[in-house]
Amino acid sequence: NVFMVADGVIPTPELTSCLPGITRDAILVFAREQGLEVIERRITRDEFYIADEAFFTGTAAEVLPIRELDGRRIGSGKRGPVTEKLQSLYFDQVRGKRDAHPEWHTLVGASALVPEADDVVPS
Repeated sequence: NVFMVADGVIPTPELTSCLPGITRDAILVFAREQGLEVIERRITRDEFYIADEAFFTGTAAEVLPIRELDGRRIGSGKRGPVTEKLQSLYFDQVRGKRDAHPEWHTLVGASALVPEADDVVPS
């Protein structure tokens, strides 16, 4: 999934033209919680040429800044402040460093692997 930042607004393609994803959904939530306007609409290639920032999201990519497109630098050519903030929020969330959205977390560890005494069925 792809996002761009232009004049403080974050356009991203509607789901009719991209795959729904957990990472995409999380970024939409984080952006709106930060008071940023997110618009889901068709984005043309030339809009990226004049964007302030752009980034990809995905399970493997997580949140990845886009430096250039077609040999043209996007914004400063470096990770922008909006991308940096959303990337930081995402990484903190997936690493369990945020209290927000506890319903997104599934705890795993030794205690999750050891059955409780009441859960053990005698043989």
